Amino acid sequence: MTDGQTLRHGGALDVVEQLFPEAPRPWIDLSTGINPWPWPVPQDILAAQDCLTTLPTQRDWDACKAAMARSFDVPEAYVLPVPGSAMAIALLPKVIPARTVACLEPSYGDHKRVWHAAGARVEALGDHRAIGSHADVAVLCNPNNPDGRCFGADDLLAIAETIAEREGYLIVDEAYGELAPHLSLAQHVTSNRIIVLRSFGKFYGLGGVRLGAVVADPSVLERLARCLGDWPISTLALRIGAAAYGDTVFAEDTRTRLANGRTRLDAILQSAGLSIAGGTDLFRLVEAGDADALWTHLAQAGIYVRRFDWSPSLVRIGLPATQADETRLENALMAWQHL
Repeated sequence: MTDGQTLRHGGALDVVEQLFPEAPRPWIDLSTGINPWPWPVPQDILAAQDCLTTLPTQRDWDACKAAMARSFDVPEAYVLPVPGSAMAIALLPKVIPARTVACLEPSYGDHKRVWHAAGARVEALGDHRAIGSHADVAVLCNPNNPDGRCFGADDLLAIAETIAEREGYLIVDEAYGELAPHLSLAQHVTSNRIIVLRSFGKFYGLGGVRLGAVVADPSVLERLARCLGDWPISTLALRIGAAAYGDTVFAEDTRTRLANGRTRLDAILQSAGLSIAGGTDLFRLVEAGDADALWTHLAQAGIYVRRFDWSPSLVRIGLPATQADETRLENALMAWQHL
């Protein structure tokens, strides 16, 4: 993990702490867009010694896969658990041949990077309706990261149909899909050349578990599984995933809690005179004028937010976990306003 990765993704708080040793502690990490109120892992799962001493069993794998399939409302044959959606993004170019790949822009930058590294010609397009015009593979996030744009199923299915005529694929990254389940294309993979990526850590607030899913035709999943090899996911991650995906009460309550947290964050940002350029209920995209200056100002206050190497003016700010964190952010932003 390098400082360059910190700039691209956020996280790696220890690197930023070294850059600002005089900043007040504890740091508030708002850089990742991960739910600050995680699913409460039961003690019996955490305390089970065989999670650490034995290889994952077929029973644990099947239970997690079944819970995912129920949550996404798809047949189990169309679901593959993976060790985080980032791993799936990196491996897809190895299992899907493509000469030309169209990616929505701005969006999650790893998609462009992995296809470019695989030798494909990558086109970055701002209009989602154009990404299926002539590419072998089209990639977008729904909801989009970082601006929160959302795309209806009819539009995306039309894109998928166009690409299917060239025997290509539409890849939809639904890393934030639990925020808007009605937008998911997971149920459409059984009859379309669509690949859906799902992330566990963001909505469930457990990024360190490293768990995700790919929803696609079984032939695609078989090739992807061969790349992953045996036992790609730990026993602990499989058991947490199986239990958490089955907790529908948590999912419903969390959508409400996140929406309320986003409303409070909006009020803080607007009171500081900042313009909200988009986002989701897990983060807000803010027009800062001078993004580097605001990022540095907040870091000096012990608050870590997300900046972008492609924009001199935008920062992304996640939800503070507590009222005390909200107050620290508000005070730091008010100080910024009066500089």
